[in-house]
Amino acid sequence: MSKLSVRDLSLSGKRVLLRVDFNVPTEERDGATRITDDTRIKESLPTINHLRAAGAKVIIMAHFGRPKGEVNVKYTLQPVANHLSTLIGAPVGFSAESIGEVPAGLISKMHNGDVLLLENVRFHAGEEGNDEAYAKALAALGDVYVNDAFGAAHRAHASTAGIAHHIPQAAMGLLMEKELQYLQGELKDPARPFVVILGGSKVSDKIGVIKALMEKANTFLIGGAMAYTFFRALGIPTGKSRVEADKVNLATEILELAKAKGVRFLLPLDNLETQEISATAQPRSTGLVSPAKGVSDDWEAVDIGPETIALYRSEIAGAKTVLWNGPLGIFELPPFASGTRAIAEALAASDAVSIIGGGDSVTAVKQFGLGDKVSFCSTGGGASLELLEGKVLPGVAALTEKA
Repeated sequence: MSKLSVRDLSLSGKRVLLRVDFNVPTEERDGATRITDDTRIKESLPTINHLRAAGAKVIIMAHFGRPKGEVNVKYTLQPVANHLSTLIGAPVGFSAESIGEVPAGLISKMHNGDVLLLENVRFHAGEEGNDEAYAKALAALGDVYVNDAFGAAHRAHASTAGIAHHIPQAAMGLLMEKELQYLQGELKDPARPFVVILGGSKVSDKIGVIKALMEKANTFLIGGAMAYTFFRALGIPTGKSRVEADKVNLATEILELAKAKGVRFLLPLDNLETQEISATAQPRSTGLVSPAKGVSDDWEAVDIGPETIALYRSEIAGAKTVLWNGPLGIFELPPFASGTRAIAEALAASDAVSIIGGGDSVTAVKQFGLGDKVSFCSTGGGASLELLEGKVLPGVAALTEKA
């Protein structure tokens, strides 16, 4: 990779400003804030441990929630500091301010290998505005900058992009390096057959990804609510299923593009349909779809059906590289989870390089206990989509070139 890595840095005795993604889900219980899913914190541990072992003074920056540029105790990172301390088995200091004399004083007392977490950078309006003065104030606290917050790399904020212009060396962390390795490196010239699985609710959310990957993919497997916009474009009845009526022409354009490029673009052969979205619903199969037979009137399609599951399993079994972004049904509810679960199981059993492109598809894979059975699960939702579209991520572009 062309950008500097934390592996390339001399770190002993250096004050290292480490940007991570600690925007984790929490709940209030017994008067205390508890973290309900610490996946993002755990993903940062390899970089934190690498820095500590190299003798760096680790100064962590992160955002949490949407405090809108104002101090809001609801979004303090203090509970995260406590949790991180438990994970690394060492004290983690906490600064009630992210810039100025308070953190500077705490940093001056740090020893090599110590860890300090700064308060939520989004307590400053200058963070999301990428204010130069705020970026400079952050940079003044360290000697080196490391960005390991892939999930925020598509945002040009002060702590993800601006800071890199005011510090001698700006490098990617181990998680950022891994994300780029899979989402760029593995997909630059993927082993073939290359199968792309796309789900989720909207064609419009995936149009950039579809067009970019149309240049590389051999086969697309489509599911989720977005499939029914393609159904509408083909004249297949959609019942009460979610359809982006204003994107039907776009769906037609995509189908024609796939045909022109010789890319197989597979839509569901059958679906599960329901009249009730609930955990106790009794869905039924639509049977094989056609322009004369699709989703029933007054019914809504909520998952792929058994014929589609069999077809998609077969495609995955023959693939060498698979990229998956977006669930194929309402997997959060057991009656509508079979399609998404089947795809996750097929990927777990496959010998292909399997890349889960962030968001709900990662949630699904982990919900089914298969996160360690696939090659890679991205930590970035929006960031992974933008990278797959071929966009330049500000948080990556700002890093120092190796040369």
